Amino acid sequence: YGFINACLKSLVVEKYGEETWEKLRLQAGVQDSFLTFEVYKDEITMQLIDKACKVLGVPADIVLREFGKYFFEFCKRSGYDHMLRTLGGNLYEFIENLDALHSYLSLSYQASFGFICFFFPQEMNAPSFRVEKNEDGSMHLHYYSDRRGLCHIVPGIIGAAALDFFNIEISMKIVNQTEEEERTGKKEHIVFLVTQTPLFPCKERNEFSSSSQCLVDSEKQIENQLNKEDFEKAKNANGDKGNSVCPVKKSHWKTLRGIITLGKGKLLRGFDPVYPKSLWIDTKTFCNGLPFHMVFDKELKVKQAGVSIQKIVPGLQTMGICLDQYFRIIHPEVPFTISSIQKFINSQFVFQTRREMMPESWKERPMLELRGQMMWMESLQCMLYLCSPLLRTLHELEERQMHIADIAPHDVTRDLILLNQQRLAEMELSNQLERKKEELRILSKHLEEEKKKTEALLYAMLPQHVANQLKEGKRVEAGEFKECTILFSDVVTFTNICAQCEPIQIVLMLNSMYLRFDRLTTVHDVYKVETIGDAYMVVGGVPVPVPTHAERVANFALGMIMAAKGVQNPVSGNPIQIRVGIHTGPVLAGVVGEKMPRYCLFGDTVNIASRMESHGVPSKIHLSSSAYQCLKYKNFEITERGEIEVKGKGKMHTYFLIRNKSATENEIMGRP
Repeated sequence: YGFINACLKSLVVEKYGEETWEKLRLQAGVQDSFLTFEVYKDEITMQLIDKACKVLGVPADIVLREFGKYFFEFCKRSGYDHMLRTLGGNLYEFIENLDALHSYLSLSYQASFGFICFFFPQEMNAPSFRVEKNEDGSMHLHYYSDRRGLCHIVPGIIGAAALDFFNIEISMKIVNQTEEEERTGKKEHIVFLVTQTPLFPCKERNEFSSSSQCLVDSEKQIENQLNKEDFEKAKNANGDKGNSVCPVKKSHWKTLRGIITLGKGKLLRGFDPVYPKSLWIDTKTFCNGLPFHMVFDKELKVKQAGVSIQKIVPGLQTMGICLDQYFRIIHPEVPFTISSIQKFINSQFVFQTRREMMPESWKERPMLELRGQMMWMESLQCMLYLCSPLLRTLHELEERQMHIADIAPHDVTRDLILLNQQRLAEMELSNQLERKKEELRILSKHLEEEKKKTEALLYAMLPQHVANQLKEGKRVEAGEFKECTILFSDVVTFTNICAQCEPIQIVLMLNSMYLRFDRLTTVHDVYKVETIGDAYMVVGGVPVPVPTHAERVANFALGMIMAAKGVQNPVSGNPIQIRVGIHTGPVLAGVVGEKMPRYCLFGDTVNIASRMESHGVPSKIHLSSSAYQCLKYKNFEITERGEIEVKGKGKMHTYFLIRNKSATENEIMGRP
């Protein structure tokens, strides 16, 4: 299920970050998110684990153990906390009931999604567990699985559960590893030695000691209140049965430890069941009251069967037939022998009818499955199988042409079928909501990508801080910049080129040229103001004032001359030539218009920069005297042009920028 893959993703993101998950996911070739109840191929999870080991540089056993610990916490956060806590009062009972929990959840989800079934559906043969107590307090945990190499998840999950639920630390060591031939093929059988160490923090030890003292004081109080006769009866009735679990001073009062008060001052020790001398139920009532039970001996010969199972499998009416002729064991994956069944006596057993032994009316129906517990009757040397039909929904009931009436009124399978029908409807709704949520997440991701594209386009048209103000609906005030450097450029003989070429050729030529120039604006961090036809305008020191505005624009201009050599004149086939003019001075900058707002510069500095370009020389960079003053001590080679007549300005002393003495061509062009 996607729940497992989602857990693995959560672990990687939480401990190593989103970037690590993205790298791992891309290497594994899997999607970014997983639906909780969607079934995914085993290969996806195995691939994720394999790539996690390589990306993180951690051995597989450590990755699996950490995943086991995290999976336990992930299950708790996902709403399984109470369900897990109620499995048993100690670690032995907890492990012993894992298969039962798995069986229950398989009913709920119509496939296996167990606490410790890792990530494999039931039809894929989920792992099984068997636990044995040892005299020294340790346990042997038997783990059976069709899949090799995943056993290291078990210590992670069991260790986390032991610490959280029972406040004990455990160590798990593999003491045996074999392959066993089972019904479905070779099964990996791992035996773990589990040793426990109780944890008693300082505070708990103090509380434990004081509670022990309270128990001693309460014993004295009880002694004073009881009369001698009642006490003697209680003492004689209990004798020395059992051992105290409370660490108090040994005395005759140990017979009262663990007692409970019932009725009017009567004291009883624990609980001892009372059995009748003879069984007060006749055979007919028993077979009707438990319609799906079966009793068989060591040779698997049927001795007794409930009425409903006889009705479905008529062969059981012939006493003495072998049970394995009519049924196969689905879970746990063991051979159909008494010894194998006794090994897993605490597990829930699932039987399935054999199609070849069923009546003709059942040939086209799905086979019936029974689920229940085995009980060994030592005195009779027989096994009792108390079971119920394994049915999840009303649809499955109808498929087998059965009715609610076929199930005993006391059997909770009736309620489970009806409740699960409602639960499946809720799960389907949950799946739909999860799919919609995933669709919205993808749409949101695409929307974010489109937003970034839109912003990039907007920031290409306007300075970022200006664009942000406009997006927020604010008015952008015009700003005065005391000193900046403006550059204009145009293509030499552009009018003649236009007259002799097709429009598309002009567009292609300008686009090739402007792409080169645009890249250089990023290299030298200058702001592109606008392009009009073949004219290209940039500014340094606006909209963000910087002291190096003149050097930036000068280097940009040198790059333009170099870049223009790579653009072909569509008429002559030779590289185009451009004129460049630069001037430094104050400007006023602001946003003009609402429908297509533009960030414009105003002032005489703009006019003079334009005059420097129009009065320039092909393939030369024409500087005004103010631009020269900013650059003359900045490691640039500059030659004097002298006084020239400038339209509208009279005589002006100008210069030509030749090169940057301290920068290479690659540095100017922004090449590595």
